[in-house]
Amino acid sequence: MKNFFAALTGILRRLKEWVESYAERPSAGWALFTIAFIESSFFPIPPDVLLIAMSVAAPKKSYRYALICTAGSVCGAFLGYLIGYALFETVGRPILEFYGALGQFEAVLASYRENGIMALFIAGFTPIPFKLFTIAAGFNQTLDMTTLVIGSIIGRSSRFFLVGALLNFYGASIKSFLDRYFDRLSLAFVALLLLGFLAVKLLA
Repeated sequence: MKNFFAALTGILRRLKEWVESYAERPSAGWALFTIAFIESSFFPIPPDVLLIAMSVAAPKKSYRYALICTAGSVCGAFLGYLIGYALFETVGRPILEFYGALGQFEAVLASYRENGIMALFIAGFTPIPFKLFTIAAGFNQTLDMTTLVIGSIIGRSSRFFLVGALLNFYGASIKSFLDRYFDRLSLAFVALLLLGFLAVKLLA
């Protein structure tokens, strides 16, 4: 197990170094938008990783990066909705099976019926897999498009602009902190992702 965690943190550290070298390139904004877009429907890695790296490299641009991240994620929610509405059996079901979340699908649909926009906001702000909720929103038009847009904007912008604000004010000190405690923070980040999936399972 110790060797596994060492290998995992090694991979994440190399990813961090690669992203930091990429953050100042002209195409970095498009990369951030793309990752945020696909994460809303099927991609497993959240865009926060690149958002943090880019904002640490250029703290004064952190709000701009948060806006790009929000725009990409909200646009990606439409793809998730489309998958749930028109491509559930061919695309949506395999995605949910891949994440082991198919058993929680009915619980998510029920949370929409009971809580509506609040369920989408919580999914957008927390480590709960956002893609599960965007796909469920489109399934039989469980959620109307207006609610999808409003919930996605509120949830995703709250999360990304919070990260952007912290990095704008504390960019230099946060960079030093991240460099010093990167291994521990990497494991904590992975643990948060796992807790997000666990939270979905507890809905059932």
